[in-house]
Amino acid sequence: MMRIYAENLASQLRQQLLPVYLIFGNEPLLIQESKTAVKEAAKSQGVDTFCRYQVDSSLNWDNVFEHFQTLSLFSSRQLVELTLPDSFTAAVTSKLLILSSMLNQDTTLVIHGPKLTKAQENTKWFKALLSSGCHVNCLSPDLNRLPQFVLQRCKALGLSPDKETIQMLAQWHEGNLLALVQSLEKLALLYPDGQLTIVRVEESLSRHNHFSVFHWVDALLDGKPKRCQRILRQLKAEGTEPVILLRSIQKELRLLLELQAKKEHEDIYSLMNQYRIWKNKRPFYIHALERLNLSALHALIHQLSHIELMAKLQYNEDLWPLLQHFSIDFTQVRHTNTVSPVKHDII
Repeated sequence: MMRIYAENLASQLRQQLLPVYLIFGNEPLLIQESKTAVKEAAKSQGVDTFCRYQVDSSLNWDNVFEHFQTLSLFSSRQLVELTLPDSFTAAVTSKLLILSSMLNQDTTLVIHGPKLTKAQENTKWFKALLSSGCHVNCLSPDLNRLPQFVLQRCKALGLSPDKETIQMLAQWHEGNLLALVQSLEKLALLYPDGQLTIVRVEESLSRHNHFSVFHWVDALLDGKPKRCQRILRQLKAEGTEPVILLRSIQKELRLLLELQAKKEHEDIYSLMNQYRIWKNKRPFYIHALERLNLSALHALIHQLSHIELMAKLQYNEDLWPLLQHFSIDFTQVRHTNTVSPVKHDII
C-alpha cells in the first residue's frame, strides 16, 4: 500500500512497475503527466499493448476483465486504463472490486479521475486496489508545497531561480500549474544560461504582455491605477470571467482588513509571518495599508459586494466598467469611508 504525490511518481517508477496506479486529484496537468509517466515506464519494461476505457453506462465490463484473464506464455504484456466519471454508482464500485481480485504482474491497471472523498478512499474497492498498487495524489500543491514544486520544475528545465523568484513564480501561478509550466518553458527559451531573477521574470512577462489575475491584484495593492486598467483591458480581451477577479480580490480585502485591525497592537512583519505572506509581496501590502484605513477597506468591501450582486442578478450586464471603477478607488489614497459613487448607467 503506497500513497505518493505526483512529483514523486518518477522516483517510484524507477524502482518498480506496480500492478495498479490510482491517479486522482483536481489538477489536470498532474493527472495527465502521471498517466504519461506510467505509460512510458511500462513501455520500457516490455509492455506493448495499451487499452483505454471510459467508465460509463455503456461500458462492457467483460471486455475489461478479459485483459486480466488471457494470460499465457505467449501473451503480450498490457496496460489497461480506466477513466472514472465525476460520480459513479455502486454498480461501478462492485465491478472495480471484482477487478481487484484479478490483478496480475503482466497487466498494469491505471485508474484515474477527480479527487476522491475520504469516504471513497475508505471503501472496499479502493482499499483492495490500493493493497496491490499506488495512490498518486494529483491535487494542486498548497502554499507549503508550491515553492518546492516550482523549484523541481525549474531544475528539470535547467533553470536556477533565486529564492525570491521562486516565491514570485509560486504566487503568480497558484492554482494554475499549466500556466506555470508554460511560463517556465518560455523562460528557458529566453534565458539559455538558466539564471532566473525577479527582474528577468518581470521583464519577460511584460515583454510578452502575459497578465494574469495575480498581476491585477498586485497592481491594486501597490496603488498603480494605470497598470490596473491596462491589465483589465487585456484580461477582458482574453475572455477572463469577471467573477474570477472578484473572488481573488475578495480574499485580499479580508486579509487587509485583519492586518489593519491588528497592526496597531502587533508588529506588521510578525503579522505577515503569521499570515504567511510571500516576502516579495509584502511591500504591496505595506503600500495598501498606508493608503487605506479600516473605514476605507469596509467601503471597498461594500463596493465589491455590489459588483458581485450585479454578477449574480444581471447575467448579461457588462461588469468590466465596474471593475475599472473599483480599481481606481482601490488605488487612491483615502483615509475615510468615502468611495466614488457607482454609476449604474455604465452597466
